[in-house]
Amino acid sequence: MDGTFEAMAQALKTGGLDAALGVLNARIRHRYSAVYRLEGTERLINLAIVDKLGEPCPDHLLDVPYDASFCQFVVRDGQFRTSNSALDARLHGHPYQGIVNSYHSVPLVSTEGRILGTVCHFDLAAYPLDDEDFELLRLAARVFATYVPRPMERASDPP
Repeated sequence: MDGTFEAMAQALKTGGLDAALGVLNARIRHRYSAVYRLEGTERLINLAIVDKLGEPCPDHLLDVPYDASFCQFVVRDGQFRTSNSALDARLHGHPYQGIVNSYHSVPLVSTEGRILGTVCHFDLAAYPLDDEDFELLRLAARVFATYVPRPMERASDPP
C-alpha cells in the first residue's frame, strides 16, 4: 500500500489519531475521515476528525445519536460501504440518506472482541472508495482501537 500504512502508524505515534487520519485522508477524495467512540447504544462521540477544507468540525458531527448514524450499520454488519446513499435501498427512510452521500466504515474492536467505535471516510458528495483504501481503513482500525479510551465502568458492572 505504497508505504501509507507505515506513514499512518508513525503519524499515530507522534501526532495521535488526527495526524494518522490525515495520512489516510490525503490519499482519497472524501472530505472527512473520523474516529468515533461508541457510548452504549445511545450515541457516538467524535475522538478525531480530518476535514480536507480545514474547517472547524460542525457540532452535529461531535456527538451523534446512535440511531441517526450510519455507524449503527457498521456495528450491526461488521462494515458499511455506500458510494451514493441517495440510491442505497438499505438506507430507505434514514434521516441522512442523500445528505451524507458517501460513507465507508469499519468497527474499532478491542482485543477482547468488543466494538469500541468506528473509523470512517465520508462526504456530502457521492464518491466510491477503492478496495485497497477500504482495506487500509480496516488495517488502521486494528491499530486505532488501542487508542480509543474505554468507557468508564460503573460500580454495578461485573468485573
